[in-house]
Amino acid sequence: MYRGREGQWAFLLHRLSGLAILAYLLLHVFSIGSHIFGERFYMAIHHTYDLPVFRVGLIFIVAGVVYHAFNGLRIIVMDFTGAGVAYQRQMFYAVLAITLLATAYSAYRLYPRLMGGY
Repeated sequence: MYRGREGQWAFLLHRLSGLAILAYLLLHVFSIGSHIFGERFYMAIHHTYDLPVFRVGLIFIVAGVVYHAFNGLRIIVMDFTGAGVAYQRQMFYAVLAITLLATAYSAYRLYPRLMGGY
């Protein structure tokens, strides 16, 4: 049993990030597919996506995708190497560090868009 240690948090965050990516994908497919209902409907949806909550959501999407990708690589290393399990805690913190760096960089690059500019 994990008892609240890094392995349990890695598992939980991996599942949650996967669900968030799935939700984003479904929203994206709906958005692109809404063009069949006409240009007005399509543009109304995209004007909704310009709300501040969706702008901030871009940063969370980056965080979720980066975490999910690098944690997946961590899981592969643990599964296919005998020494991977011994370093799973260090690899988890490395995944968190990479995720935080990528999220901070995306927030920096998206700052003009977050403030309403393009």
